[in-house]
Amino acid sequence: MHFRKFAAARLESVLSSKRQVSVRIERWAMHAPFHITGHVFTVLDCVLVEIAEGACIGRGEAAGVYYLGDTPDLALEQIHALKADIEAGLDRTALQGVLPPGGARNAIDCALWDLECKRAKQTIWDKLTAERRTLTTCQTIGVLPTPDDTAKAAIALAGYKLIKLKLNADRPIERVKALRAARPDVRIIVDANQGLTMPLLQECLPEFAKCKVELVEQPLPRGEDAGLEGMERLVPLCADESCLHLGELDAAARRYDFINIKLDKTGGLTEGLLLADEAIARGLDVMVGNMLGTSLSMAPAFMVALKSRIADLDGPMALKSDRIGAMTYNRGVVSPFSSDLWG
Repeated sequence: MHFRKFAAARLESVLSSKRQVSVRIERWAMHAPFHITGHVFTVLDCVLVEIAEGACIGRGEAAGVYYLGDTPDLALEQIHALKADIEAGLDRTALQGVLPPGGARNAIDCALWDLECKRAKQTIWDKLTAERRTLTTCQTIGVLPTPDDTAKAAIALAGYKLIKLKLNADRPIERVKALRAARPDVRIIVDANQGLTMPLLQECLPEFAKCKVELVEQPLPRGEDAGLEGMERLVPLCADESCLHLGELDAAARRYDFINIKLDKTGGLTEGLLLADEAIARGLDVMVGNMLGTSLSMAPAFMVALKSRIADLDGPMALKSDRIGAMTYNRGVVSPFSSDLWG
């Protein structure tokens, strides 16, 4: 009798600790359309993965990389195809060899990090021996119709210390000058999202330097930036679309001064941390960005941003709502998140 009770309890324990994976696509409304070179964001679509093991649930969110056709729908398909392997115990190390970098791997990887922390009853801060501190993030201004609109948007961001200005080939110098005139006190970085040509970039750099721009992000199209090697520049350049993951660091290191790390590009926190460490070891500076997202996707990126010189984690500020336990933003200062949210 006692043996039967023990066996039943043991079976119940095994069944309750078996992994279960759920995945779905979520849609989050934005305050307003957000314009960059070649794309307009009107809503955030993202994939949410939950991996349950006993009473512990690990969560991960990803938006994918839109300019590569890496959509939430594709991520959903890839995750469903891997569901049995995840439920059978696939770990983060094995995951790196099963899926390529991208949104699906990012969502699973971050969910596994979260699950590991919760099973060990250990916070991500302790797991990574990371300092629990605030970060200053960029507040981004999209490509607006006129330079005057840019100036007005900058004035509305009174109190923010770091503004990121999106640019395209339409009056980039005038837009930067308008921003600087409106906000002589603020730090400025600009992001062309592949929207400039080499002649236009060379025309812009001296003027950007006069306006005390600290960084020019992805000025040229991906695959068309070899001319940056050995080029004298008055303002540091940052690779975004030109460095997706570790496999592209060699070329990027010859052409850029900064690497913008986004977990949707690297395929998760695991490679994101490796890329940050390798870039820094090569003498490059690191920026950490996002592809829009709720606080759930900003939390793992926050851990990489602790290694960076520039953090761009303002994605939730574009949304009308956020998750329960969301990160706290106060005029561009982001507070450390709670393990109730992630990690």
